[in-house]
Amino acid sequence: MTKSWLALPGAPGGGYWIKAGANLNGADLSGVDLRGADLSRAHLRGAHLYEANLSGANLSGADLEGADLEGANLSQPNLAGA
Repeated sequence: MTKSWLALPGAPGGGYWIKAGANLNGADLSGVDLRGADLSRAHLRGAHLYEANLSGANLSGADLEGADLEGANLSQPNLAGA
C-alpha cells in the first residue's frame, strides 16, 4: 500500500505517514503541502483544506463531502470518483 508523508509543523517528528484510505474526517489540513500525496479512498468528510496544496494529489475515490477547499491549489489532481 502506498504511503505519503504529511508534514505538519508542531507534530511529533514533524509529520505523519498516511496511507490510501486514511480517515481524515474533520482534519485541519489548512495550508498543508499535500503535493503528489496518495489520498485515494481517503475519508475527508468535513476536512479543512483551505489553501492546501493538492497539486498532483491522488484523490480518486476520496470522500470530500463538506470539505473546505477554498483557495486550495487543485492543479492536476486525480479526482476520479471523488
